Amino acid sequence: MRCWAGWWVAAGVALLAACSGSAGGAAGGPSGSRSSGPSPSPSAPATGSSAAGSCAAGHTEVTVVPGDAAERPLCARPGAVVTLILRPRADDRRWTAVHSSAPVFVLVSGWQVGADGTARADLRCAATRAGAAEVTVLAKAPDLAGPAHTAFTLHVSVVPYAKEG
Repeated sequence: MRCWAGWWVAAGVALLAACSGSAGGAAGGPSGSRSSGPSPSPSAPATGSSAAGSCAAGHTEVTVVPGDAAERPLCARPGAVVTLILRPRADDRRWTAVHSSAPVFVLVSGWQVGADGTARADLRCAATRAGAAEVTVLAKAPDLAGPAHTAFTLHVSVVPYAKEG
């Protein structure tokens, strides 16, 4: 019986290894631009899939303009730095804050709002860990009392490179 148990364990490990290779595409769909410089169009996201080369690495910019979807997925490699640029809103609300649901995977730093209403934040992905975090950006009308509400969510999946051998 021990021999069969060993085979089942080996089969389970092989299955998990095969599934973890495609886990990076769980976010699927469009992701932020993958360029190391400014994106060619402020709202033109690069499309991604579960293919190995579709995750953002190095320095990437994600730009959100009025009229964009309120949620967006992003696949990033460990150690990637994503600059989130939020253009001024078309309504009377202003960007107020940005939060990460899991700072151990995606750490928010450098939050600033310019005089023109454009907000920026740097998102630093974990250097050695795989995981996911929701980065939420809050907005609120300046003349109203009460808490700010979520206006944009970036679903970040940190996916490590495939191991050789």
